[in-house]
Amino acid sequence: MALIVQKFGGTSVGSVERIQAVAQRVSKTVKAGNSLVVVVSAMGKTTDGLVKLANEISQNPNRREMDMLLSTGEQVTIALLSMALQEIGQPAISMTGAQVGIVTEAEHTRARILRIETDRLLRHIREGKVVVVAGFQGISSTGELEITTLGRGGSDTSAVALAAAIQADFCEIYTDVPGILTTDPRLVPEAQLMDAITCNEMLELASLGAKVLHPRSVEIARNYGVPLVVRSSWTDDPGTWVTSSKPQERSLINLEIARPVDAVEFDTNQARVALLRVPDKPGVAAKLFGEIARQNVDVDLIIQSIHEGNSNDIAFTVTTPILKRAEAVAAAIAPALRNPSNPKSDEAEVMVEQDIAKVSIAGAGMIGRPGVAAKMFATLAEAGVNIQMISTSEVKVSCVVDAVDCDRAVAALSNAFEIELEDGGQERQGGQGGQGGQNISPLSTPSPLSAISSPTPYSRPVCGVALDLNQARLAIRQVPDKAGMAAKLFGILAQHNISVDMIIQSQRCRIIDGVPKRDIAFTVPRMDGETAQKLLTQVAAKLGWGEVVLDSAIAKVSIVGAGMVAQPGVAAKMFEALAQHQINIQMIATSEIKISCVVAQEQGVKALQAIHAAFELAGSEKFVVPV
Repeated sequence: MALIVQKFGGTSVGSVERIQAVAQRVSKTVKAGNSLVVVVSAMGKTTDGLVKLANEISQNPNRREMDMLLSTGEQVTIALLSMALQEIGQPAISMTGAQVGIVTEAEHTRARILRIETDRLLRHIREGKVVVVAGFQGISSTGELEITTLGRGGSDTSAVALAAAIQADFCEIYTDVPGILTTDPRLVPEAQLMDAITCNEMLELASLGAKVLHPRSVEIARNYGVPLVVRSSWTDDPGTWVTSSKPQERSLINLEIARPVDAVEFDTNQARVALLRVPDKPGVAAKLFGEIARQNVDVDLIIQSIHEGNSNDIAFTVTTPILKRAEAVAAAIAPALRNPSNPKSDEAEVMVEQDIAKVSIAGAGMIGRPGVAAKMFATLAEAGVNIQMISTSEVKVSCVVDAVDCDRAVAALSNAFEIELEDGGQERQGGQGGQGGQNISPLSTPSPLSAISSPTPYSRPVCGVALDLNQARLAIRQVPDKAGMAAKLFGILAQHNISVDMIIQSQRCRIIDGVPKRDIAFTVPRMDGETAQKLLTQVAAKLGWGEVVLDSAIAKVSIVGAGMVAQPGVAAKMFEALAQHQINIQMIATSEIKISCVVAQEQGVKALQAIHAAFELAGSEKFVVPV
């Protein structure tokens, strides 16, 4: 007998007939000897309809009243599903978020869960009832009994949080696709179903497929070791398991307000190779990293900065023992990248730097929390550590610094993010290649949650491809190359609640009026692009920056896979797929298990399809997403 939390989305409960079908599925699970909590969303497009009504009344509806309004959608569903269960002889009781004990912070329309008071819930379970819970909502902790909602993906968040709080054996997410697919089936109908994916991969692929899981729910699953499975509401197929490693012991108090950073990592066994002023055209990255892969050179971070004129800078890091080989490959290919009419120009100049270290902060809690990167940069600035390279992903921010600054950087970051300086031992890391590294994090302790047997994660180097068409890029020219500049820049954005995704700092340092300067580029949600440009333009002159340039016509395409660690050639394969379709890469950023490229917006879908085909991720069956 297992204790299970099931969640059914809006399409799964979109009509009386579908609610009755869900009731039959729930009853079947109980008859198999299981105890059950069921979390549901509002029926079909109910929430959209309520938002439309609010907008007809007010152009800027009060957020408290929006929570009061939107929370009614789920209450309709829980009552109807409970009735349907009772009608077929299954004892059931419906409960709102407040009744089930979901206590949140007092932030209307975007609250995070503080704790779940489970006494009443567990009593009903012991009585043999199916507890049907309204997802997406809770009640504030202020004593005013204010109804709050959790924001986008809130029902997923409710379900996984409940599973963590009652130590459920696992949590099932039922949706309109058969599980987690290698990409969005609306763009690639041949997208393939995965048997399993790790929480880390799922977090990086926050925009994967039909967006079946919200990152906040995956974050909770990762933090508390909750096994997740995503299944179709229409079939009995096994679906996709989302697996997590044994977590550190965590309090269920401040459940979603856990610290955003779990670990500070560092690696002093690194060197950097940069090619400056390479042509800004399709195929350059493919040619460079194709040759690197053929020479079996293991690469870690890859950075391509924004173009200047008709050229870009591309830099990558390798472990010190293979630096000579990496340098030789770069030097050999550089002439082929230069302008044939002027082969002795300073184009494709190779620059090598040793005595560097990579320092990283990592944690699922940084997703959607503006200010984490800014805090890292401010901490390094206060410690007098200058940043030479920046690379980011959804769950990690990495900076390359001088090796002599490494210890000071690690100590400062550990103190700032309250990470105990415990030696986590040697840990093999690496994205497009591995590197030896140290990991500093609290000591691990056994998970309090029951473990279940689930499939092993997907074994290919790349498990999925994601496309984000909702980003804009800002580039700030001529930022003084000194400690504290990145902290000021991203601190301003954090103060205005603007989240930053990719961050790229150019490799080329130019001396202007005696001051060394670099360009910094980054991406933000498209809706925040103009606001961010205005905010930064207001302080540019005062801080000695140049022009702030906004480009909203971009797309970010990414590949993710734990299997790419220590496998040279993965990045080259991605770049070659883009080159074959004449798609120019505007920016590159990598983490251990993710490579992201910024391309022109109109080429985003074609880029996704080309990369998905290149890694042979397509299956024989075509998936049709229900309307």
